[in-house]
Amino acid sequence: MNDSLTQVLINYGPFIFLFAAGWFFGSRHERQHLAQLTVAEQALGDITVSSERFYRPELAVGSEGALVLGSVVIAQDYFKMIIARVLSLFGKNLTTYETLLDRARREAIVRMRTQAKAKGYTHIYGVRLEVTNINQLGSMVEAIAYGTAVISTDHTPIVSATHTSPARVPSALPSIS
Repeated sequence: MNDSLTQVLINYGPFIFLFAAGWFFGSRHERQHLAQLTVAEQALGDITVSSERFYRPELAVGSEGALVLGSVVIAQDYFKMIIARVLSLFGKNLTTYETLLDRARREAIVRMRTQAKAKGYTHIYGVRLEVTNINQLGSMVEAIAYGTAVISTDHTPIVSATHTSPARVPSALPSIS
């Protein structure tokens, strides 16, 4: 009995250990990234973002529009790739892929807002998101967020469903694949 248990541990132990380590470190990294995104979104909350194409805030005198963009490439860890493959066999929602897309979109918008803030802009409108799979496995995506940034004299929060309030960036702006 002891020999068979030892043999099982020798044969499957490294696989189980690597699987558990991948789960632990991948989940920890994802949680840290989501926490960093939340902090960055709050820090950049004074920049209003709108996905409306013809949204026109009250512009400051002499303000001209400028293109601002943020791009990011994010890869999924191997543990989540394995989980996604198993879930796809049963027709389940690929929540691991949805999380990857959410992180990519949010990071791209944060980078776009950071660029706008560095140039002194207060509003971004006409925001568009492009999300593309980079490899065939679907474990790596590129997200690009871009829009027109302007300096506005109007700093009142927007409560319309098509705009984001200064406190929050939506994770699901329209995307074109």
